[in-house]
Amino acid sequence: MTGTTRAERARMPLARSVLRQVAEEHGVCVRPVALRRTDTATGHTELVDIPCGATRASLCPSCAERKRRLRAAQCREGWHLTEEPVLEPDPATAAQQYLTELRADLTKAHTEATGAEADELASLLVEIDTELAETGVRGSLAPAPAARRVRSTRRRQDTSDLPRRPVENRTLGKAYTAPDGRTFHPSLFLTLTLPSYGRVRADGTPVDPTTYDYRRAARDALHFPKLIDRFVQNLRRFVGHDVQYFAVVEPQRRLAPHLHLALRGTVSRAELRQVVAATYHQVWWPPADHPVHAPDAPPHWSPEHGALLDPTTHEPLPTWDDALDLLDDDSEAQPAHMLRFGPQLDAQGVLVGSPQAARCVRYLTKYLTKSVAECHTPTGTTESDHVDRLAAELRHEPCSPTCANWLLHGIQPKNAHPALRPGACRSRAHKREHLGYGGRRVLVSRKWSGKTLTDHRTERRAWVLDVLGDTAARTEPHHYLWEPVRPGDPDMSPLATRLLRAVAERVRWRTALDQALERAGGETCPTTT
Repeated sequence: MTGTTRAERARMPLARSVLRQVAEEHGVCVRPVALRRTDTATGHTELVDIPCGATRASLCPSCAERKRRLRAAQCREGWHLTEEPVLEPDPATAAQQYLTELRADLTKAHTEATGAEADELASLLVEIDTELAETGVRGSLAPAPAARRVRSTRRRQDTSDLPRRPVENRTLGKAYTAPDGRTFHPSLFLTLTLPSYGRVRADGTPVDPTTYDYRRAARDALHFPKLIDRFVQNLRRFVGHDVQYFAVVEPQRRLAPHLHLALRGTVSRAELRQVVAATYHQVWWPPADHPVHAPDAPPHWSPEHGALLDPTTHEPLPTWDDALDLLDDDSEAQPAHMLRFGPQLDAQGVLVGSPQAARCVRYLTKYLTKSVAECHTPTGTTESDHVDRLAAELRHEPCSPTCANWLLHGIQPKNAHPALRPGACRSRAHKREHLGYGGRRVLVSRKWSGKTLTDHRTERRAWVLDVLGDTAARTEPHHYLWEPVRPGDPDMSPLATRLLRAVAERVRWRTALDQALERAGGETCPTTT
């Protein structure tokens, strides 16, 4: 550029950066996936960009924000229910009944047949099950038997007993009627945390890292999803109905995961404390406190034995089932880890439709566009060291029965294979951005809103089409074939060109929608936060 200095040119924004910023402001996916769409009726072929669907803003802010708004709509709608969601299955069709009757005849014949005839009937049964699934039948008529280890269900002596009531088939809490005749369905916003592992400062870093219990913190994070399941189970048994929830797992500043729950209905704080105090989860795994092998000299795979061998004795390591058998035979065995919630409990009553309910929904979905580690970005060396120490503890901690870190403890993991390397487990829990929590960030009970995310997404699309008056798009038949487009294909446009077209289309669509909303009197979208 003539007449400018190098320093002036360095301050000029790059064209691609400006384009990305504009695309993000208009809600356009910045990492579109190109697909080739072929009309099977006419043979017409065209390239179509679809959103990448990322849930993290660091990858694609537009898609992440779209996902967050959808979760907010799901949370808000389930919290507002005043009638039981209808989840009754459709009646069986004549074709489904005919296939089931045919399978009954074949099943009887299969139980009485032997040899080659039995094998032939078994293949026919598989074909019938496949046809039933294609007609829309869920489940299986012949599920594979799963081996299950049974342990004593007696409660621990150091834990208070919890009264158990028969669970009624209802999801709504108690309704309250005001003197003026209005009916209220209050709900709860609940926060549960894990116990302390040592004194921490205001920024979440430990006062004394040498006494901070990083091992317990790592194990609590790994098994936190099981503790959540146990709490919901105990709560339902205690209150006597099928409590529904929308929950989000986030890290505290000290990096320990904690749980936010939107509960439909109310439970007193005294009863909640009783349920929390009686909730625990025991991990019945082989001991993993003292490794018997070093990470740089782990057991090696033997093709001859088809197993991993001890580096010293060169004998096959005991399998995972062998290790559990030894644990079952030991009458004095203790669980490898036991976790429970901390004493802190925050429960807020929320009236549906109130400003407080809207604030809680925003709070629940606030960090959904970030990974666990991104929720609290380290701002100093002390915080970074805290993350490093926790990540180092998680690296060689077994996360599941199939984790390669069991090799350090002289145990062959479940489903062992030659590629296992201690400290290189591919589970999400070992990745730095997850900080030990490998479960789902959003936990939604099945009867929360009576709909899936696909249902909510379909409702949003139907609302837009209704506002625009576009009925053709809704009734358009599905007769397309889709295939991915390779980056080197000659008809593939550059990314900048595709983003420019998407921005122009987005502006046109937004203008048409705003005009339609103005004509309709300012109606709002059901999934708008």
